[in-house]
Amino acid sequence: MRFRPWAWHSLMGILFLCTSQLSQASVVIGGTRVIYDASKKETSVSISNPTDAGKSGVFLVQSWVELNDSGDRAPFIVTPPLFRINANQENILRIVRTGGTLPEDRESVFWLNVKAIPAADEGSQNVLQIVMKSRLKLFYRPAGLPGLPVEAYKQLSFSLNNGRLKVLNPTPYYITFYRLTAGGKEIKEANLVPPKGSVSYPLPQGGDGKVVWRTINDYGGISDPETAQLSTK
Repeated sequence: MRFRPWAWHSLMGILFLCTSQLSQASVVIGGTRVIYDASKKETSVSISNPTDAGKSGVFLVQSWVELNDSGDRAPFIVTPPLFRINANQENILRIVRTGGTLPEDRESVFWLNVKAIPAADEGSQNVLQIVMKSRLKLFYRPAGLPGLPVEAYKQLSFSLNNGRLKVLNPTPYYITFYRLTAGGKEIKEANLVPPKGSVSYPLPQGGDGKVVWRTINDYGGISDPETAQLSTK
């Protein structure tokens, strides 16, 4: 199918109109993950709207915590659960545990959801409204866990089992991979290793020998690389 010249001009005009009407504003969350220290009554997350005050950038922000991908609610409340944030303003989300039975010898993981709904300008037309939803891991960390979370990734061990790379985490902390390679081959499926548990990933062809990994810490930073030899079990 060929477009006539006038059709191309019309199409480009539509794309330009949609692009120009897209709000350049966005709600910014203060962090890439949330650590809930059980020794404290609550934890908090900052929410900001850095849009210039002279531009239209008003959002309605809704927040809640889920147990898992099924959408089940977790034993936490977020306050305020719903609020308006104007351009160049900041607010604080407070997260409070409401009960529930959670393990005391290891971390538990949940999902913090933050949905930003842009407010429509009165009299505006041909505006494409986009609802933005962010999901952050929320780690509930019981008080008195042994070891340092920042050092936990160094205790991972790796073994070859039926053509798969098995990762063992003996610590009470969740460990999130930033990058994992075996024999110089990157394992793209590598993600989260549960505390006192293990995961396994398909081993790429030629991916035996030395294992190198880097992880993400509590503040979203990247750890130094750690190296180990892949054992066979």
